Amino acid sequence: MASSQLGARGQCLRLLKTRGFLLLKLSAAILAVLLFCEFLIYYLVIFRCSWPELKTPEGAGTLGAPKAPEPVLRAMFLADTHLLGAVRGHWLDKLRREWQMERAFQTAVWLLQPEVVFILGDIFDEGKWSSPEAWADDVGRFWKVFRHRPVQLRAVAGNHDIGFHYQMDTYRIKRFEKVFNPERLFSWKGINFVMVNSVALEGDGCDICSRAEAELLEISHWLNCSRELLWWLRPRLILSGHTHSACEVQHRAGVLEVSVPSFSWRNRNNPSFIMGSITPMDYALAKCYLPREDMVLTTYCVAAGCLMLITLIPTGLVSAPFHFGQRVLRKFKTM
Repeated sequence: MASSQLGARGQCLRLLKTRGFLLLKLSAAILAVLLFCEFLIYYLVIFRCSWPELKTPEGAGTLGAPKAPEPVLRAMFLADTHLLGAVRGHWLDKLRREWQMERAFQTAVWLLQPEVVFILGDIFDEGKWSSPEAWADDVGRFWKVFRHRPVQLRAVAGNHDIGFHYQMDTYRIKRFEKVFNPERLFSWKGINFVMVNSVALEGDGCDICSRAEAELLEISHWLNCSRELLWWLRPRLILSGHTHSACEVQHRAGVLEVSVPSFSWRNRNNPSFIMGSITPMDYALAKCYLPREDMVLTTYCVAAGCLMLITLIPTGLVSAPFHFGQRVLRKFKTM
């Protein structure tokens, strides 16, 4: 009687140990999958990106000496982050999209170490109609996702931030400029960046449009440029957002405009951003892709299936199909 009780107790202990060991393995596997999909994958993907190299030939300095290389400014260009608001943003959608952008941005800044980051409009999804309370909440979440010290961050307004031409007003513009630096001209290392509110360039003579054009004209005079549309500023390169996709347009006089893709999974399965190596005389651009959303979801699905098999095999619930398969293979070998 005593021996049977001891045997039953030992069997129970072995079962508990087996289950505990299985639970430990499952927990370790789940943590490994989460670590890969939510952290490591961003490093593995963005690590492949590198700053584009300039092809400017070296000139000669005084007395035939080699000319000193011009300082290169490393700039990141993002667009269309579309942080969800209080009206259309489900809490789970907010959590997922903002976590993706936070990990992507923080990883890119840590690995690539840009000197300045430009966000080219549509930072918020509901800025055109959000209440003061909702706006304050959106802004707080933005600074959490895109914390950037010691990197400088510059932003321009998009139609989702202040509304389209017929929706925008002075209140929304001032609200946006209170959060982000309102200066239109940003200069660094001899390179001038003109921040343009393209929503106000309707050209119909509205008050906001007239003020925006006057600001550009003032900048063009300060830069000693001529006065005629694009010729006001004579840009070497135009970068814009809004389309959510990458495309190029060649304007008159050979001015290239590059549309920067969306940075968020909400708009693209394969978000990306533009990296620029810029000097006063030259520039080079490259695209850096972020992890694909379908790749992350596929990894989770495959991992879930494997974990389910690992859990069910010891219970014998899936042993019959395996035994059947083994018998079929044996018969096939003996034929």
